[in-house]
Order: sequence, then structure tokens, then C-alpha cells
Amino acid sequence: MTSQDISSPPLQTVVSKDQPSGPSRWIWIGGLGLILLGGGFVGWQVLAPRLGGPPMQMQMPPGVPVTLATVQGGQIQDSSTFIGSLEAQSGATLQPEVAGRVTQVYVSAGDRVAAGTPIVLISPDRTQAEANAAQSNVIASQAARESAAARLRSLQARQLEVEAELSLQEEEYRRTAYLVEEGALSQQSLDLANRNRDVARAAIAAARQEIAASQASLNQADASLGQAEASRAAAQQTLQDRTVVAPIDGIVGNVGPKLGDYVAPGTVITTITENATLELDLEIPIEQRDRITLGLPVELLAAGSDQVIAQGSVTFISPQTNASTQTVLTKARFTNANGRLQDAQRLDARIIWSRQPGVLVPTSAITRLGNQTFVYIADEGTPEELPPPEALPPGMPPITQVARLRPVTLGDIQGNNYQVLEGLQPGETIVVAGILNLQDGTPILPQGGDGNGESPGDSQGGF
Repeated sequence: MTSQDISSPPLQTVVSKDQPSGPSRWIWIGGLGLILLGGGFVGWQVLAPRLGGPPMQMQMPPGVPVTLATVQGGQIQDSSTFIGSLEAQSGATLQPEVAGRVTQVYVSAGDRVAAGTPIVLISPDRTQAEANAAQSNVIASQAARESAAARLRSLQARQLEVEAELSLQEEEYRRTAYLVEEGALSQQSLDLANRNRDVARAAIAAARQEIAASQASLNQADASLGQAEASRAAAQQTLQDRTVVAPIDGIVGNVGPKLGDYVAPGTVITTITENATLELDLEIPIEQRDRITLGLPVELLAAGSDQVIAQGSVTFISPQTNASTQTVLTKARFTNANGRLQDAQRLDARIIWSRQPGVLVPTSAITRLGNQTFVYIADEGTPEELPPPEALPPGMPPITQVARLRPVTLGDIQGNNYQVLEGLQPGETIVVAGILNLQDGTPILPQGGDGNGESPGDSQGGF
């Protein structure tokens, strides 16, 4: 075959006449496809029953799964939230009374201690020796005093003997003088009796002088003992000052000085804080001063949430206004039973101005269309709205309820609930989950719960 035969124009002309071109070609291909598709569908409808399969049908969902809840009455509260700072009611900063080096640390940060518990000991060696010497002086002074007292008692007993002897000699002198006067005795006997009386008188005078001297010695011994006891008390106080103790019950803060550190009066050893009861300082704008009253409930909230961690009440309202901030200092007291509160901690605090009955619904139950808010209530459906029983899967109970839109007027949000001012009454059943798949009149399938869609109440008294 030659090159002229390969590129001959007559062959191309024949081919172009046998095939459609342009739009006619695509119309022809589309029609053929529709014929094949329709034939396949008809064949499936004819053969499927013989093969045991159901005919192809467009199945619509019989109902939308939802969660229902019964609207319940709750407590609607009017409240405002402020930021406050907690302050412990009892606290102490520990500083030494004397200078020296820390030789003993008895506690660690965070320990709970009672009043009088030793915290640190400051170089007590020389002070202990001084206290021991003072104690020895007291013992010696006590011994000297006892000796002086014993001598005084002995002299007092001797004085009684001398006084008795003097009485005897005076009586003897009177008797002798009578007998001499009667001539029964000589003058010499009277002289002897007079001499014995004078000796007894001299003895009693000497005894009295000795007693006075002994009393003076006892007084001096008492003074020496008192001085020794005062020195001992001072030494013991100095020794006691070497031991820094907790002045109150509480929790130990950071212990600054370590073993061997030198401290002086004024050095901060640690702090003791009693967090059992704390006061919260709140600055209330002057515009709300008339709403503040003693005893108003106050709730402390966990950081970044609406969880209540403590409850207290207003205990103080300042009679003066802060000139720079135009606020009124208000204090509320809290019991730190669970230990979650700390001194100087800053927290959100909610003052509850009032509480009254109302209706609360979960935020998840609210849907918005345009500028209006709605809830879906569960209502009995009409036959036109409900799927026929034959359209339901085998064994599925009949669907009887539909979701209906109900416009509502909302108030403030409280936690996870909205206050409903108008549009709902306690006892009505609403959809609280699955509302994204609903329209007005959509059949619904309640899921979970006790069959009535009721859910337990929350902390606000609603859902």
C-alpha cells in the first residue's frame, strides 16, 4: 500500500457520516443511559421478591430521638458577683526576743500546731548555764534562810526558858524578903535571892537581843532568796526566749531561718495562721448601698466556674464610703470546714439579694429563630403528623408524640439554666436534648429516663 492510499480523504468522509456529531451525539448517549437505568430498576423490582430481598424504597426516619424533662418550679435568685479578698481572723508573725544562731527547728511549713508548741531554738548553751547557776543560787539562799529560821526558832524557845527562870527568881525573891522581914532568914539569903533575880533579868535581855539579831539574819536570808529567785526567773525567761513558741493555734507558714542561721530581734521566723474562720472584704458600689443588709447570703465561687465552695453572710457594713473608689467596704464571714479557703485568697463572691419561686429550664433546651427564643414541648401528634404503624420497623412501638415550638420569654441565666418569665408552666414536658434535628411537628422518640422524660432537679431547684 502506498502513502497516497493511507491518507485518502474518502475514508474520513465515510466515517463522519456513520456517527452523530455535536449536541445530537450527547442527547443520544443520555437517552441510552436512562433506558439502561430504568430497565435495571424494573428488573430489580421484578427479581427482588424472588430472590428474597425487599423492593427498593426511600425510607424516612420514623422519629427523632430526644431527651425529655418535666418543667419544675425552682428558686429564682437576684444576685450580683464581686471580687473579694479573704482574711484570717487569727494570725501571728513570730520573731525572736534574743539574738543567736538557730540550733533546732521543731516544725515544718504546713504543720498544724497548738499554742505553746516550740517552733525553733536559738543557741541556748550559755543561757542554760546561767539558768543553772541561778537555780543553784536559789537553792543556797533557801538553805541559808532555813538555817536562819531554825536559829530564830531556837532562840525563841530559849527565851521562854529564860522568862520562866526570871519568874521563878522573882517569886523566890519575894518569899525570901518576907521571911527576912519576919526574922526567919538572914539578910544574906535576901542578897542571894536578889542576885539570882538580877541574873535572870540579864539573861532575858540577852535572849531578846539574840532573837532580834536572828530575826535580822532571817530577813536578810529572805531578801537574798528573793533576789536569787528573781535572777533565776530572769535566767529562765532568757532561756525561754531562746525557744520561739506558737502564740496561737494554727497552721505554720514558711519557716525562713535554717539550722545555723544567725537571727536577731526583728527577724521573721515564720507565721501562724488560723484559717478556721475567715472574713471576706468586698467593695460594693455606692449605687447598691441601699440593697446591703446584715445577714444577706454570700456564696464563694470556684475559680472560673459557678461551683459554690463556701456559704456565709454579711457581718459588717462600713459607715463610710471610700472617697477614691466610691465603694462601701462590706465583710462576710465564712467557716473553712473543708480547708479550701486560705488567708489573702482572692475569689468571686456572689451576694444574693433575694430569692423567689420561678421556672428554670436548661440552656440546652433553648432554640433561637430570628430574634425570638423557643422551646420544644412534647405534644400528642395528629394522625397526619405521625408515621403509620406499617411504616415502623418490626417490633417498634407506635410513635405518639411530636415536638412543637413554644415561644418563651427568658430572664437571667443561673448556672446552666435560664429563668423563664413567660411561656411555660411547671408540669409541662419539654425537649432538653436533640433539638438540632427538630422542626415544628416532628415526631419524637423519647430516650432514657423513666418513660416520662423526667430528670432530677439540680442545685437551683429546677432541672
